[in-house]
Amino acid sequence: MSLRITPLTDPAHGAHSRRLAWLASDADSIPVGTAFLRLFDGGQKHLAELNLHVHPVERRKGVGSRLLDTAVAAARDNTRRCVVAQAGAGSPGDHFLPARGFRKVLTLRYSRLPLADVDIPSLAEIIEGPYSGYRLASWQGTVPDDLAQTFADSRRAMDDMPMEDTDHGTTTWDVDRVRAAAKAVEQRGDHLHTVVAIDTSDGSIAGFTELVVPGGGTGDAQHYGTGVLPEHRGHGLGRWMKAESIRQAHGHYPDLGGLLTDTADSNTHMRHISDSLGYLPTHTTLQYQLDL
Repeated sequence: MSLRITPLTDPAHGAHSRRLAWLASDADSIPVGTAFLRLFDGGQKHLAELNLHVHPVERRKGVGSRLLDTAVAAARDNTRRCVVAQAGAGSPGDHFLPARGFRKVLTLRYSRLPLADVDIPSLAEIIEGPYSGYRLASWQGTVPDDLAQTFADSRRAMDDMPMEDTDHGTTTWDVDRVRAAAKAVEQRGDHLHTVVAIDTSDGSIAGFTELVVPGGGTGDAQHYGTGVLPEHRGHGLGRWMKAESIRQAHGHYPDLGGLLTDTADSNTHMRHISDSLGYLPTHTTLQYQLDL
């Protein structure tokens, strides 16, 4: 088929990444596919993330291959070491990517907690503890000024999260970056809720969990991350914080349907936490990587 690939301008460049975009159209200028390539900075400057979509009726006509070739060339031009992309298990992308040289590097298990089924008394037992030497705190939106630095410092809790064979790198966080991330959620109309465990001996944050709720307070909210600093692990803080996050979502958003989470298949500890809180498996996504 006659195919034209047109580069697009993405108006939503992030503070710590930028995105390239292309539109594939046929001889009649009808759009048939898109590709987006996110280029990260800092400790992930070697990495590009690909999101490619071809209209179902236009598949197997070379559209995906042309878009992929364009995106990979751009990744090379930007001195990236690898390109990662996700596909649902058994989906067309799950067949397309390995046929184009990608290798599977990560399995993500998705699960959902229906808020209507939450056992509030059992949740209260988890929250009430005891958790000697720690207390919970929470906020909506941007981190309060008095906790900003320790919250940025606590983000290293995610540095050693299981990522299997992915060449993921390390995200470097500072106060400006955590504030920018919260601002991005606010600008798209959603609500960011954060629960943290604080070490009462010095007031530092030992761990955190984040939940993003749709702006209208309906549908499903999405967990963005849960992490506990290595020196504070083994005290049940991850389950404690997540239980409090569930309690708050249940109480503040009566029309919210459920909470969604995704966890690496190899992260058995976090999967166990989700299972113990009532999350139910929904589907599996595979992450593929192309080494350049």
